[in-house]
Amino acid sequence: MSEAPRRILVIGPSWVGDMVMAQTLFSALRAQHPDCLIDVLAPDWCRALLARMPEVRQALTLPFGHGDLRLRDRRELGRSLAGEYDQAIVLPNSFKSALLPFWARIPVRTGWRGEMRYGLLNDVRTLDKQRYPLMVQRFVALAQPADAPVPALADITPPHLRVDTSNADRTLQNMGLNQALPILALCPGAEFGPSKRWPEQYYAEVARHQLEQGWQVWIFGSPKDREVAELICDAIPEKLRWRLHLLAGETALPEAVDLLALANAVISNDSGLMHIAAALHRPLVAVYGSTSPDFTPPLHGQVETVRLGLDCSPCFKRECPLGHLNCLRELGPDQVIGALGRVLA
Repeated sequence: MSEAPRRILVIGPSWVGDMVMAQTLFSALRAQHPDCLIDVLAPDWCRALLARMPEVRQALTLPFGHGDLRLRDRRELGRSLAGEYDQAIVLPNSFKSALLPFWARIPVRTGWRGEMRYGLLNDVRTLDKQRYPLMVQRFVALAQPADAPVPALADITPPHLRVDTSNADRTLQNMGLNQALPILALCPGAEFGPSKRWPEQYYAEVARHQLEQGWQVWIFGSPKDREVAELICDAIPEKLRWRLHLLAGETALPEAVDLLALANAVISNDSGLMHIAAALHRPLVAVYGSTSPDFTPPLHGQVETVRLGLDCSPCFKRECPLGHLNCLRELGPDQVIGALGRVLA
């Protein structure tokens, strides 16, 4: 008689980019347990992204906002999951993220030590940041025994999101877009904070350069990025604007994914959309300021990362602690235009 498939609950991260990179864990789990059933508990917005990951059986909504403790509600949700899973893997390092698997009495509860989580986790790992420099190595290591070798980047299956071509066609029609000219996608936002945002006037110069080459430009982002996107549009000469399409705040995440898959090239800050573009295997120029590609690189071959590597960076701060943001302000448009030429070649 064959064993029942292993049932695994993953407590997922809350950032878009981190959730994309978490697909490396899901792939590693399926490689070790081909019949395993993987459910992911995460904020509701993640459902659209997780639906594009073939390794995931279902997304479960975590009905708590960032910072919400709500111990009684967490205990009730945890108890409702009792008996459903053989293992939980907790990706966030917070104390509260480990409470649900504990209250669900999931037999094996795996995660990095994080914030005082002894007892809540019973397969607790101690993170050596020097041994595991990449976030994806830290994710994939949780699919392996504690004494396994550090997963090499070459052995990690990179994120690979599915595309809904029917949805893409509908969105093109609904938004009056087409693929008659090559498409440059710009992703000038960054949810984390201004220290990740390359200046909008630099994005405008890159957009103008490509428009003059006969391309069209699509500007992506959330409603929070709308103001920055409009500033880019305002800086483009009137005669070129007919090939410039402002999509920031106009698309839900599924539409953004499917439209981004149509781009001939993408230029992005270190953001969730950058990781989505990489997972869609788009030619990509990734601009880094306060963060580092040595920790969260886009995992796709056709990528150019651009950064200055100043003494003060990476600082990993939301805002520049020195007040000058030189890591981005001194990184001029010519450097990104050059990187774009190389990635297209």
